[in-house]
Amino acid sequence: MTHITKEELLEKLFHKDYEELKGKKLRMTRVRVPGKEVCLAHVISPSQACIYQNLGLHIGVHEGEDHTGESIGLLRFTPWEAVVVAADVAVKSAHVQIGFMDRFCGSLIITGGLSQVQTALEEVVRFFDEELGFQTCEVHKS
Repeated sequence: MTHITKEELLEKLFHKDYEELKGKKLRMTRVRVPGKEVCLAHVISPSQACIYQNLGLHIGVHEGEDHTGESIGLLRFTPWEAVVVAADVAVKSAHVQIGFMDRFCGSLIITGGLSQVQTALEEVVRFFDEELGFQTCEVHKS
């Protein structure tokens, strides 16, 4: 990977205007404009205790419950708020639980049996593709 100087970057960004802007104070801001996309849909099965612990999925379970060995479904969305709709679709389409949901980053983790998690992820991806017009990815499984 080659590194470029600040001046080279500005020249690339501003092309023809660069000569006029040389020496002036410039303020650059980075703006993220998310598209409508399901970026990740992945099933992990069956999970081991270390995966549950590292993801923090063992926190908050009722005493005596052990969800180790269940499958984990990972989903990632833009815009981030779409994760709320995805969680709703997932729990209505299969017998799965919400392990984690982050509406500020667009991440959703669901847990349950392998076939249930697979069904939930497939339905979420289908719904976002066909009903909401999102760009979607395939559901992958490991």
